[in-house]
Order: sequence, then structure tokens, then C-alpha cells
Amino acid sequence: MFSLGSWLPALPGLAWGWALLDALLQGESPRGWHGDGLGTSWGTPVTHCCLFPAGLVGACTVSVLCSLLKVYLYIQCLNDPERQAEKEAIQAQRRVLEPLHVVVLTGVLALVGSRVAALVVLEFSLRAVSTVLSLGKGAHSSQLYLLCQYSLGCGVSCSLSFLLEGAPHGTCNLLLAAGLAGLLAAYARRLARHVCTLYELHSRAHYCGVCILLLAASHGIPRLLRNALAVIFTVADLAAVALINRDFLSTAEAVRFWTPLTICYTLLVIYMQEEPRQSAGGWPVYQTALVRMGGLFILLLTIGRWTDILHILISLLGELWCLLRAGVMLEACQRQ
Repeated sequence: MFSLGSWLPALPGLAWGWALLDALLQGESPRGWHGDGLGTSWGTPVTHCCLFPAGLVGACTVSVLCSLLKVYLYIQCLNDPERQAEKEAIQAQRRVLEPLHVVVLTGVLALVGSRVAALVVLEFSLRAVSTVLSLGKGAHSSQLYLLCQYSLGCGVSCSLSFLLEGAPHGTCNLLLAAGLAGLLAAYARRLARHVCTLYELHSRAHYCGVCILLLAASHGIPRLLRNALAVIFTVADLAAVALINRDFLSTAEAVRFWTPLTICYTLLVIYMQEEPRQSAGGWPVYQTALVRMGGLFILLLTIGRWTDILHILISLLGELWCLLRAGVMLEACQRQ
């Protein structure tokens, strides 16, 4: 298996440090820390879902989503004379908050456990299916893309944890994934800044190839995002079910967990359908996040672990952070 220590001369004093660094990068508990925490139990490492590399990939994926939606909404507002105030609000978003958003979301995803991340993914998948089926009743797909930010980060982290669990060269795979995700996020942010600064001038003068391409094909951004999110959440749902089921020793134990979970999710979906979507302001969005996380909190109080309760609270902070960061774009989607 690939190890960082294999690239340097073998030094006995550094062997434990390299093993610890490899374990952290691969999302594992280092050997010797499993069991009583004193090195007396040298069992198989315990894989966690959302340590730093997988969390970074999830946060970068959310950044790409927000940047592409920012491009789409800005162009839509620019083409509508009645939405110039929204265009200026999108354009006035502070650039320094974009890297900060990635850093904070990476930290949140790195702290959330695999069980809670999997539950968040499954809950959003059911809610997304329900929303898509009700699109003809006034729901907005662009708003759904913004509401899925935190769930998308959890889904990417779950998928990476499931796909790379026990894989050879896991450290190299995670570093490569984090590097590529960071590169895509940087280019997406650069595109959003370019559009908000120069698109209005370049699209009229037919000067920039990127702006000319967006002038002709920007309406296809939602379809691109829809297809990409469908693939990501399909893989994430399979990974989430596998991550949850591996903790059960028998079918009866699994049934005792899935039965109340299914009831809870059904009630949440019914609540989303009956919620007044035409309410003014952004408070219903935050109220929905509180209700969803509150439902999972109460559920895990009865069938979960104490660490799950802590992870639910961290997830609530991550969800609210994503909604606050996208507040301007959420208002633009609601007025669309």
C-alpha cells in the first residue's frame, strides 16, 4: 500500500509519525489507538466518513455548485430590466468570503460522523424527489440546488469514504481527489468573478470567448447541474445505505433502526409539501432546516449514539452556514 514514509529513508523514530499521517489522510483511526486508547488493542483501523481530505473534496464540490449558480443567476438578472437590484446584490458579494466558506465547510464535514452524514444524504434525496415531482406546483429547481449544498458535501464525503475504504494507495487517491476538487473550485470562482465583472461589457462587444459561450449556452447550466447532482446523489445514497447497515449485527437490529427512520422521513416530506412556499423573506428556508435537523435529533435520541447527537448539532451549524452564505442567491431564486 502506498505510504508517505516509503518516499524517504527509513528512520525508526519517524515510522509512527508517518503511519499516523497516512491514517489521518485516509480517514482511519491509527493502529494502536483502537480499543482502550492506550495501544493495547491492535485491531483493524476504524474508518470514519468525513475526515479532512474527503471533507475538503465535499466543500470544493459545494463551491463549484455555488459558483455556477452565481453565473446563471447573474446572467438571468442581467437580461431582465426589472431585476437589476438583484444583479447588483449578487455582484456585490464579498470575494473574501468564498475561500472562508470552503474552509468552514471543510471543518464541519471533517467533524461529522459517517452515520449522521449518511442520514442527511438520504433525507435530502427523498426531499429532492418530492420537490421534483411537485415542480408543476410552483417549486423552483434553482432554489433546490442551493438548498442541497450541505447535503451535497455530506454525499461526496460518504461516497469517497465508501469507495476508498480498504483500497490500495488510499492516501494518493485522496490527495489527488482533493487537488482536483480544489483546482475545479478555483477555476469556477474565477469564472464567477469574471462574469460579474466583465460579462456585461464582453457580451455586448463580442470580445471574450467565454462570455460569448455563456451568452449562447448559459440557459443549459441548470440542466448540467441537475444531471451531475443526480449522479452524485445516486452514488451517495448507495454509499449511505452501506455505511449505515454495516453497524448492524442482525436483520432484527436493522429493522428496529430503519422503521422509525422511515416514519420520520415520511413525516418530514409531508411537512415540506404542506409548507407555504410563497411566504415572503428567507425565514421559511431556515425554519425548514431547523425542523429537519430537529426531527433527526429526536430520532437519534432514541435509536442513536451520543456521538450522533453531537454530529447532528454540527450538521445544523453547517446547514445554516450554507444557507446564510447563499442568502442573496436564495432571494433571487424566490423572486424568479
